[in-house]
Amino acid sequence: LWVALAGPAVNVVIAVVLFGYTVLTNTFEPIMNLTISTGSFVERLMIVNLWLVIFNLIPAFPMDGGRVLRALLGLRMDYVRATQIAANIGQAFAFLFGFIGLFSNPFLVFIAFFVWTGASQEASMVQMKHSISGIPVTRAMMTDFDVLAPSDDLSVVMQRILAGSQHDFPVVQDEAVIGILDKNTFMKALSEQGRSTPIANVMQRSFQEVDSHEMVEAALLRLQEGNTNTLPVMHNGRLVGLLTAENLTEYLMIRSALRASSVVPYSI
Repeated sequence: LWVALAGPAVNVVIAVVLFGYTVLTNTFEPIMNLTISTGSFVERLMIVNLWLVIFNLIPAFPMDGGRVLRALLGLRMDYVRATQIAANIGQAFAFLFGFIGLFSNPFLVFIAFFVWTGASQEASMVQMKHSISGIPVTRAMMTDFDVLAPSDDLSVVMQRILAGSQHDFPVVQDEAVIGILDKNTFMKALSEQGRSTPIANVMQRSFQEVDSHEMVEAALLRLQEGNTNTLPVMHNGRLVGLLTAENLTEYLMIRSALRASSVVPYSI
C-alpha cells in the first residue's frame, strides 16, 4: 500500500513546493487565467502534477490507484482474488472512459484501451505466478530433447527441426553447455550463410541457465528478463533438461485440467 502511494505522493510534494514558490515570489495568478501555452510556467507545472495525482489514483491497473485498491482488498482476502477484483474494477473504468470518449474526447478511447490492457495483463501475471508458486523446475522441464555439437552444421539442425517439435537446441561439448541455437537465429543464419555453416559460428554463447532445484517462478522471471525462449536445466554441472516458455505453458494447462478434475498426482 505504501509503495503504491509513493508515486502520487511525489507529485503532491512537487505541487506543494511549486505552490510555495509562487506564493513566496508573489507570482501566483488565478488558475482561470492559465492556458496551455501562456501564464506562469511554474504554476502550469504545478497544475500538471496535480492532474498526474488524480490520474494515478484512478483505481485501475496499471496506475498506482489500482495497486492501492488491491492492497486494501488484500487486507481482507487472498492476493489473487484481490487482484482479480481490482482488475475488474479497472476494466469497468476503461469501459466508462471509452464510452465517454466516443462522444467527447477521442483521447479517452486511447486511455480506455491502455487501462483495459493493463488490467488484463496484471491479472494474468498474478494468476500465473500463483499457479507456479512452489513448483520445482524438475516438474515442468523437458527431458526428451536433442543436443548439438559445435562442429555440426546447419543442415543437421534443419533435419532435426523437420523430424520433431524441438525448435531451440543446446550446444554441448565435453558434457558442458557452451551455447544455445534458437529457431530465429537458425533461420537467419540459414538464409544468409547457407546450410554448411558450422553451428559454432552462429550459436549464442551468452545465455542463462537454471538449476534443477530452483523454483519455476524464478525460472520464468529469468525467461522474461533474458529475452530468451529456452533455459538449459543443470544439475551438478550436467545438462538434465530444457525449460521453454511453450513447455511451461503446456505444463500449466495440464495442471489446471487436473485441478479441475480434482486429481493432481504428486508428480504433476
